[in-house]
Amino acid sequence: MPSKKSESKCSIGDELDEWFVPHPEVKIELESICRLHSLPPEELFYKWESYHMKMGQERTNLDVPTVREFKKELQETVEREARTKSHIRSADRRGAYATPRNAAKGGDVFGILGGITPLQQSSSAGNKRKSDFETPLIPKSSKSHATSSPSDARSLPTRTEQAGNQSVSFAERQTPGQIIETLNGHLDVHEPPVAPHPEPRVKLTANTDLKKFRYRPMAMHLSEASEVLDDRIDEFQSLIQTHHGLDDSAFGNAAAQGTNEIVAVGRIASDSLEGKLNAASMVLETSRRTGAGLRIPLKAERISYQFFPGQIVAVRGINASGEYFSVSEVLDIPLLAPAASHSSTLEAFNERLGVMEEGDHCVSSKALNIIVASGPYTADDSLAFEPLHALCQKAEGTYADMLILIGPLFDTEHALLASGDFDLPDDSSIEPDRATLADAFRVLIAKPLQTLAQAVPSITIVCIPSTRDLMNKHVSWPQDNLPGKKLGLPKQAKMVSNPVTVSINETVLAISAQDILYELRREEVVIGKPKESNMLARLPRHVIQQRHFFPLYPPVDRAMLPKTGTEKGIATGTPIDTSYLKLGEWLEARPDMLIQPSALPQFAKVVENVLVVNPGPLSKRKGAGTYAQLTIYPRKLSVDERSKGALVGHKLFERARVDVVRI
Repeated sequence: MPSKKSESKCSIGDELDEWFVPHPEVKIELESICRLHSLPPEELFYKWESYHMKMGQERTNLDVPTVREFKKELQETVEREARTKSHIRSADRRGAYATPRNAAKGGDVFGILGGITPLQQSSSAGNKRKSDFETPLIPKSSKSHATSSPSDARSLPTRTEQAGNQSVSFAERQTPGQIIETLNGHLDVHEPPVAPHPEPRVKLTANTDLKKFRYRPMAMHLSEASEVLDDRIDEFQSLIQTHHGLDDSAFGNAAAQGTNEIVAVGRIASDSLEGKLNAASMVLETSRRTGAGLRIPLKAERISYQFFPGQIVAVRGINASGEYFSVSEVLDIPLLAPAASHSSTLEAFNERLGVMEEGDHCVSSKALNIIVASGPYTADDSLAFEPLHALCQKAEGTYADMLILIGPLFDTEHALLASGDFDLPDDSSIEPDRATLADAFRVLIAKPLQTLAQAVPSITIVCIPSTRDLMNKHVSWPQDNLPGKKLGLPKQAKMVSNPVTVSINETVLAISAQDILYELRREEVVIGKPKESNMLARLPRHVIQQRHFFPLYPPVDRAMLPKTGTEKGIATGTPIDTSYLKLGEWLEARPDMLIQPSALPQFAKVVENVLVVNPGPLSKRKGAGTYAQLTIYPRKLSVDERSKGALVGHKLFERARVDVVRI
């Protein structure tokens, strides 16, 4: 019989595999940190992520040397905390009038200390120590820590000092053009033509009714919001009943006491407005039609599943006591049918790409070349928008068929834009005394896009706004499109809503600028051993299964989101208009591709036959970022598919190459 110690070690190892997916040697180091500091793997992951962001994502890999440096920093932090507490206690004993030095200056800037306050340097040494916080020329994790003794403990920089750091110049960025991740690497990268195509090879069709997004924001009625939430539960119950072939008698009210096993459909919620959802605080919220809108605690310790607030679930179980619903099974929710087109439609699109002979489907020059980027598009200390200029040059040099720009374009969280203290470049069309944000947008963003459109007239540019965009008066999500004419964008630029589903020839793309993946990662509760241990594959599956761009409800408190470069440092968050949540639903078919920008690491994966891409931000706060380049080959039809003339699946995940590239 295994001991408790071995069971605990096994449990920690399993959780580390889920959160980190580490190399065996790295896993040993991580287990050592967990045992040394009594940290659960989830909390360790958050600390590592903060350390990762602090030290520089391009310079901090999850390897043994870096993890050991991370371990040293945690240990030094604990030692500083112990000295600080001892100092404060001794100051308290000296009398009420003795002011503890540095007691008011401590601060956990990067969030890796879990409430531990580091010992700060005295103000007299501020100028001397300021140089220590300059951006290093070599990774901090590779420096020797021979001076890490208690007498020479180094403190973390405060937010003010951090704001004073100089960003790495965009021109001096490391490894531009480096491919950091590839999906379907066996396919060749698109071979650009010798000259731009005479006509656009892309036919863009909006599968979303864009007019419905022109609603009046900030006019939500509680009665309408509650009806929207109730209708979603009732719609899912009908889907589940049809999919599983259940009778009406199989369903019941989870909040009603009974001895018979029933199936209950409802929304996952928390019994508290504060704190993160956990297994003890989880309740099932019923609709007014099926359960009078009551909430009942869930006991789900007998199953293995993943839950999050707002998730619609169908659970089988019993409420024998009337106090809680004991779950024995979570029923599968049917997926939407994959996108499909008639064979004649596919042949017409193939001809548009120049496919005339049998072997043309495999020729890289016939493939579509699509570039996808997400904001921000410039670093916090600059409004030069150098990453955007570099991206436009890349699109021009490869004669891209399409450029997809996902907001924020003009970011409310940009330090200079938020302060309003910045200079515009010299431009004859701007009167300095009457300049507006629209003028700034035309000069800083529209100009490089106009230059690109002139160089490549056949290109199609798609702009998706964000709730962080200064130029969009529509502040809530779902969100109306940007005013293209007012901003001086070229005619090739198409303004669409956030979120949106569009067709690029036959390919169905679902795009949302709202970072649902980061918020799901923060709120997800994993009970038992998950079927999918890879978090970056598990989170998009929630979106696909729930048939919604933002299935989380309510959104994460913006105070819990990553800090911004503005004075207050509070993120915009997700200002949801609940009355119009239905505009975020997937109604007809499962998309071929989901483009979902996120603060999580960039990736490209196939989830439930959907190609999911997180291109990452084009510009980080203090450095260059990444973008995604898509090479989509024509859909090859078999003789049988041509002869039947029926609907044919697109199978994009088999014929699309995705490269995540450093700008």
